[in-house]
Amino acid sequence: MNDLSNGMLNFSIMSSMAESKVTGIIKSLNILEDDLDSLNGKVSDMKKQLSIKAQSEIDVLLEKIRKMATKEAELIINASKDKATTESAKIIQQGETQLSEIQSKIDTNFDEAVSNVVSTVLKV
Repeated sequence: MNDLSNGMLNFSIMSSMAESKVTGIIKSLNILEDDLDSLNGKVSDMKKQLSIKAQSEIDVLLEKIRKMATKEAELIINASKDKATTESAKIIQQGETQLSEIQSKIDTNFDEAVSNVVSTVLKV
């Protein structure tokens, strides 16, 4: 064989090797692209799951907060009710004391009042 045929043979072999390498790179890139698509799908699923989990946690926390707020409101209402009951008892006691004083004054001055009314009526 001459140098030209050897050169052509070497070029053909090298060209075939380069083509084989390019084909391998393209196949690797296709596999990588498929892997990326698969990962994107998995990430999307994970986002959905995370969103569902977050919403579930939000619902649980919201329910806990509602229960805490209800208990706190009940405590405030009960404290207000106790205070109102105490205040009303004081007012009732004051009213009874004043009523007793008025009744005592009426009893003390009743005879005198009757005398005044009788004398006024008789003078007329």
